[in-house]
Amino acid sequence: MSHRNSPLSPTGRLRLARCVVDDRWPLRRAADRFNVSVTTAKRWADRYRDHGPAGMGDRSSRPRSCPHRSSRRRERRVVGLRVSRRWGPARIGYHLGLNVSTVHRILTRYGCLRLSWIDPATGAPVRARRREIRRYEHQAPGDLIHVDIKKLGRIPDGGGHRVHGRAQGTRNSSAHREPGRTRKVAGRPNLGYAYLHHAVDDHSRYAYSEILADEKKETATAFMTRALAHFASIGVATARVMTDNGSCYRSRIFRDLLHDNKIKH
Repeated sequence: MSHRNSPLSPTGRLRLARCVVDDRWPLRRAADRFNVSVTTAKRWADRYRDHGPAGMGDRSSRPRSCPHRSSRRRERRVVGLRVSRRWGPARIGYHLGLNVSTVHRILTRYGCLRLSWIDPATGAPVRARRREIRRYEHQAPGDLIHVDIKKLGRIPDGGGHRVHGRAQGTRNSSAHREPGRTRKVAGRPNLGYAYLHHAVDDHSRYAYSEILADEKKETATAFMTRALAHFASIGVATARVMTDNGSCYRSRIFRDLLHDNKIKH
């Protein structure tokens, strides 16, 4: 699996390498096309020349040597004290003259359970190890649509007072303020908020968003109508919608919209 911060998947690396090697693209053009550095483009192109498509996978990042790692004899002593005497990392570290974090890493490396998870007399596990956390995901697009609103404070054109200071920020705000909007206390302009309405498909993470003027029930219902139409236009039939049960989502018109489209909420 690709590194979580990697800008390219193995398929993207192969496409990049083929553009450089097979199609003879310049490195800079390929780097700009795939939004990576020239060094990265050259690395994957060279690996493709040497190993072909099989070389596009991730290599192990494990260091060849760990000179500061505890010796096997010391690790066996740590594990032995844990098994025979049921001591914790602090007491084992004091007894052997080791740092507590070092002892904890050794115990974790050898798969030792926490003391609270084992029987004090026999050492048998009394509590199962925590299962690996997996993100819950519905099986098909449209099975569940997440709907929410993010309120964003408006920033005047040219920047606000945090960047330019109070005087210049106030002038920028005054120039940016809508004529019909009232002012706050002490004469400062009230720029208000922008409301970012989201509808995200749980399976594919495909998102439909709009920036609207408020979060009233009429606005939220109109957005939901357009979102459902958009998802339907790309072949996604919405079966269920999940919200945070805000007032706009508990309104009758929003409920009726979902009921008319046979969507669970």
